Formats: sequence, C-alpha cells, structure tokens
Amino acid sequence: MQKANIERGDPTTFLLTGFPGLEYAHRWISLPFCFIYVTVFLGNGLILHVIRTESSLHAPMYYFLAMLALTDLGLCLSTLPTVLAIYWFDSREIPFNACFVQLFFIHSLSLVESSVLLSMAFDRFVAICNPLRYASILTTRRILKVGLAFVSRSFALIFPLPFLLRRFQYCRTTVLSHSYCLHLEIMKLACSDIIVNHIYGLTVVAFTVGTDSLLILISYVFILKTVLGIASPEGRQKAFNTCISHICAVLLFYIPMIGLSLIHRFGERAPHIVHILMSYVYLLAPPLMNPIVYSIKTKQIRGRILQRLCPQKTFHS
Repeated sequence: MQKANIERGDPTTFLLTGFPGLEYAHRWISLPFCFIYVTVFLGNGLILHVIRTESSLHAPMYYFLAMLALTDLGLCLSTLPTVLAIYWFDSREIPFNACFVQLFFIHSLSLVESSVLLSMAFDRFVAICNPLRYASILTTRRILKVGLAFVSRSFALIFPLPFLLRRFQYCRTTVLSHSYCLHLEIMKLACSDIIVNHIYGLTVVAFTVGTDSLLILISYVFILKTVLGIASPEGRQKAFNTCISHICAVLLFYIPMIGLSLIHRFGERAPHIVHILMSYVYLLAPPLMNPIVYSIKTKQIRGRILQRLCPQKTFHS
C-alpha cells in the first residue's frame, strides 16, 4: 500500500536515517546520544531551577538566560523521539503529518533562539553603554513582551511551511538523510516546482537570522567602543568578561547553522557522514554547551549551582 502511494506521488510516511551502514551498531551509537540528552535536560533544568528559586538572579540578564534554556529544552524535545526511535528500535518511519509537525517546532524554535540571543546582546549593550538606565529600560513587563513578540514572530513565519510542503507531489524517494525532518531536505524530495518554498525560506532566514546576527554584530561594535573607552584595564576586563558567555552562545548557534546551510546547498559531493554529523552539531551542540558555558563563566550562576550541589560548603560568588 505504501509503495503504491509513493508511486502515485502521495506518500504516507517518510523514512528517517541514522548512520547508514552502521545499523548493527545503532544500540552502541545511542549511548552518546542518551548522555547528551540527559546532560541537556539536567543542565538546562538546573539553570532554570536556580534562576527561579534565587531572588538575587531575578534580573534581566538571567531572565533572558532562562528563555535560552527553555528554547534549548524545546529543541531537544523536538528531536528526541525520532532520534532515539531509530537507534533503540530501528523505527525509521515517521507519518507524513508528524514529520511536518516536527519540522515546524525545530525551525520555529531555532528562530526563537536567534531572537533570544539578540535580546541578550541588547541586554549587554544597555548594561555597558547605558548602565544608569538599565533598570528603567529592561523592566520585567518589557522583557515578557519582547519574549512573547519573538515567539509569535517565529511561529507565524514558520507556520506556512508545512502547508507549502503538503501541496507537493513526492514521486521520487521518501528517504530523508537525517533522523529528523528539515524543510530544505523535504523540499528537495518533491517533484513539483519548489521556487515558492525557496524564496519564502530564504526570505524568512534573511528577515530573522540575518537581521538578528547583524544587530548582534552592531551591538558588539558599540560595546567594544565603550569598553575601549574605559580608563582602567581592570574596568575594561570586568566589562568584557560579562559578555564572554553570550559571545560563546552566539558562536555555538550561528557557526553550526551556517555550516549546515552551506553543506545542504553546496556540499553535494561531501561525504554523507559530514551531513549527518553537522546536523547533530547544529541541533545538539548549543543546548549541550550553553549551560556549561554559563555555569563556568558566570560567577553568580556558578556560585548558586555549587550551593545547590554542596549545601554544607560556603562559596563566594
């Protein structure tokens, strides 16, 4: 029945892919993925718990960090069912509509993360360039409005994608090269004209990720100018140290995203294993590394986490 549907250009399922040729080792390959997912949930969950329970961390910088942790958790939850289903149960099939739902959440949460990183850059810009107005500009109500606006923007822009994909005929193969669904890959399986999807996808990326990254860069130009204008070396170092964690988070997000986009568009001759590894780095590296970076580089977070883990000891933050 499924084969007949595919021949008519009306597939009922897509087939996801783990590591081709290593199916015999999928149980072993699942072990590092389990470790990564557990670490992501524990790390981001601990960050959220510390921020929620510590009144001293009820400040704009940490509210944005909580948004980042929630977004990272959402991204991991979006990919976890299909990734573990492949490596644990060799279950490669994903229903047509379920694939589009997963695609929607992966792409929309990726845009949310880009927006949160922009918000964090603005937070650092105000804190360093206009510290006297920091509390009056970044009020709790304004932060909530910004967060809701970015979530609404991301969901609204990605919402048409599943419907644009549903109108296609898929008369070629329905085998995807990843263990989750991505718009660009599904689009390439269609035997219909995909120019509308191409234009819309590029427009969304330019309007969101492109604009966000440009504004982040502009923010740091002003931050750097202000920091270099500080007279004392200690003051310059202290001001710049408050930005290190955010810079790491920006690099962890944008470098894999750019690399994956380049490989999808221009890397047809690259080994398939490169496509697979880059896709995992793109979706799993930021949620895995962000809590580690902020726990190490942000002394307030580090101190509170150590107090939770070792309550008998006293730590100076």
